[in-house]
Amino acid sequence: MLPLPRCLPAWALAAALLGAGWWPARAAEPPTTQAGVRFEPRLQLGGQALQLNGSGLRAVLFLKGYAAALYLPQRAATADAVLAQPGPKRLQMRLLLDVPAAEFSKALHVGIARNLPAEQQGALTERVARFDALLQALGTVKKGDAVNLDYLPGQGLQFWLNGRLQGAAIPGDDFYGALLRVFIGAHVSDDKLRAGLLGQSA
Repeated sequence: MLPLPRCLPAWALAAALLGAGWWPARAAEPPTTQAGVRFEPRLQLGGQALQLNGSGLRAVLFLKGYAAALYLPQRAATADAVLAQPGPKRLQMRLLLDVPAAEFSKALHVGIARNLPAEQQGALTERVARFDALLQALGTVKKGDAVNLDYLPGQGLQFWLNGRLQGAAIPGDDFYGALLRVFIGAHVSDDKLRAGLLGQSA
């Protein structure tokens, strides 16, 4: 590289530096923390980069059940905007105490009933039953367990527990959308968790 003349004007100096490929390094985004659980700002799923949309805690009174994070191709602040996005999605949960799988099953059925009209529920009956069976087979989800509910276009829901795939994929973006509405729909059990996942202030 040739030395820069001492009398080089400021604009020319800037151009020379940029032409040499110099630019201040962008600071890495720090992980987000919920109740001691770290969620990375970005991840890869299905060959596509996803970014953290938001995170929050599922809590009842003083009990903290799990920390959760939603990853999307692009950030979105409403349930409709989340569901309208094409591409992979991930809802990640980290358990903060032991929870019987039956409690997750109950929340699934109640959440779908609250957030979907009857005709849409009917179209999902068989797939909800399949997912319910996977939940029930777990018995109890333990403190520290990591759950990933992934959506991959053309495949559907993949249910992961501690890095191990549970059963076969459950097809349909309508099913995955129904599952997400349990957490971010209009009628949820935890408004603060919904606000956190949507990147809003509670």
